[in-house]
Amino acid sequence: MPKPFKIRNAQITDCAQILSLIKELAVYEKDPTAVKTTVADLEEALFKGSHTFNNQPACFAVVIDDPENEKEICGFALYMLHFSTWTGKYGIYLEDLYVKENKRGQGMGKALLKYLAALCVEKGYARFEWWVLDWNKPAWDFYVSKGSIPDRKSTRLNSSHTDISRMP
Repeated sequence: MPKPFKIRNAQITDCAQILSLIKELAVYEKDPTAVKTTVADLEEALFKGSHTFNNQPACFAVVIDDPENEKEICGFALYMLHFSTWTGKYGIYLEDLYVKENKRGQGMGKALLKYLAALCVEKGYARFEWWVLDWNKPAWDFYVSKGSIPDRKSTRLNSSHTDISRMP
């Protein structure tokens, strides 16, 4: 039987391990060279926020310590607030949720999702949203089994730093 685990807010000392998990996620998502993030980037984004409008962190993370080795993190969720002009309320945008492959099936992913959903309810947020790669059937199945509803009304668009600098 798996040992119990708990979710906690990330600490600045977790950033190197979070980055390692982000790189594992990139490999899983078939884009292993895409991660340009550094430990310093995570420390800045999660704990300092000196590049934001109000000099406060703009994103947050929760982690799960490995129940077999409490010095190791075996899962994380990185998220940020967004505002809906239609509801007049904040919501959570989940950037990444990842659990190490050898720890899956123990309820950790579900627990991370429930933790953030409960935070939405507690704070009175109107939405909890994220993206899933079209080909990632295990993720699709997981999220739909937890009650998520795919939104097929819109298509995600993005621009890289180079594209942004060329916008009129």
